[in-house]
Amino acid sequence: MVKSKYLIFLFLLAGSLAACRKSATSDNYDPNPQFRIDTSAIRALIIADSIPAIKDPSGIFYQVIADGSGKAPTLNNVVSVEYEGRLLDGTVFDKTDGTPVDLPLNNLIGGWQIGLPKIQKGGKIRLLIPSYYGYGTVPKQGIPPNSTLDFTITLRDVK
Repeated sequence: MVKSKYLIFLFLLAGSLAACRKSATSDNYDPNPQFRIDTSAIRALIIADSIPAIKDPSGIFYQVIADGSGKAPTLNNVVSVEYEGRLLDGTVFDKTDGTPVDLPLNNLIGGWQIGLPKIQKGGKIRLLIPSYYGYGTVPKQGIPPNSTLDFTITLRDVK
């Protein structure tokens, strides 16, 4: 009985110490090398497809297809959008099918938070987003880790 209590105690102690250990990826992750890789890939796409994109100081690239008119969104707004999200190889991982969806801008990826305020209601924009401003090292359904994202977004309304 004492031996089993001792083994249980050691098991719990080892588990609690292991839980306190921080992940090496969170402590040692340096996003800069991946950011440079992503930027190079975006620039190659821009050149290959003759995309008239502008580089934002943040590092995302964008092409305003239509300015729109009226209100531009801020982080405090809910945006009504239609969009298509692709990987740089053209693989579509998500899209709306002609029906706008309402999304709080402050809950969206950084690339959208930076890019959508560049247009107004009724506008359309293409965002080329380095993984740092997308999902980073976290895989999502249909999106591998460290994926550079290519979104075409129509801003239907700003609420």
